[in-house]
Amino acid sequence: MNKELRTICFDSDLKIEAVRFEEISQSFPPHFHEHYVVGLVENGDRSLSCKNLDCLLKPGDMVLFHPGEKHACTQLAGAALNYRGFNIPEPVMREITRELTGTPFPPLFTSNLVQDEELTGRLITLHNMVMSGSGEFEKEEIFLFLLDALITRYAQPFDAPMPECMAEIGQACAFMDEHYSERITLEQLCRHCGLSKSTLLRAFTKERGITPYRYLENVRINQAKKLLERGTSPAQAALMTGFTDQSHFTNYFSMFTGVAPGVYRKIFLEKPDHSN
Repeated sequence: MNKELRTICFDSDLKIEAVRFEEISQSFPPHFHEHYVVGLVENGDRSLSCKNLDCLLKPGDMVLFHPGEKHACTQLAGAALNYRGFNIPEPVMREITRELTGTPFPPLFTSNLVQDEELTGRLITLHNMVMSGSGEFEKEEIFLFLLDALITRYAQPFDAPMPECMAEIGQACAFMDEHYSERITLEQLCRHCGLSKSTLLRAFTKERGITPYRYLENVRINQAKKLLERGTSPAQAALMTGFTDQSHFTNYFSMFTGVAPGVYRKIFLEKPDHSN
C-alpha cells in the first residue's frame, strides 16, 4: 500500500499556498474554504458534489472553487488521488483581477471543472517553481498569465484594447540588457518603465513574441556564451550572468543552444590556432 503524502508550501512572493496530495484515499465531506482554489487532478477518479450537482472528477480536470462555495468529494474504486493546486486568498485574487480587468470585483467562474491542456501545463510549471522555492520573476509572470487566462476564458472576458507601449517596452528591454547579472523582479521592471504588471506582460509578449522573463534569459545566455568562448568556467559564467543555480543555468543553456555549457566552452578551447 502506497503511503499518503500531503504537502503545503506558502509562497511569500505571491502570497498563496501550494498544495500537493499524493496517493490520497480519504473522502472529504461537505465543506468550504475562505480562499479561491485552483487545482489539478493528476490521478484517481472521484465523485464531486458542488452547487447541488454531482459529477465525475477525473485526471486532467482543473477545479475552480470560490470562497464559501460548499463542495464534497468521494473516493471511487481504483487509483488513489494525486492532486496539486493553489489556495489564493480573496484579497490577492481581487487585487490581481483589478489589475487584469480594471474592475474591483473578484472573478466568478462559470464552471467548477474545466479541461484546458495549456493552463494545466502552466499550473504544473508554477507549482513546481513554488515548491522548489524559486525566487525568479518568471514565477510571478506565469502566475499572472495563468489567472489572466482563467478569468478571460472561464469568467468575465477581458475586452479592453491592447496598449502599444512601444517606448515602455524599449525601456524594459534596456533595463534588462544593463542589469542582467542582477536579481530582477517584475515589480522593479514595471517601476522602471511605468507600466502595471498585466499591461507590461501583455504588451511585451505581443510586441516581442516572448515574455519579459524569456527575454532576460536570452540576454543572460548570450552573455554567458561570450564568457565561455573566452574560457570562463561554466560555474563562473552562471554566476556572472545572474543565474543563482548551476542546474538552472545548464538547463537553460542547453535549451537555447542545444549543448551543455561545458561542451560549448570546450569547442572554443580546442579551436586550432591559425595565427602562425
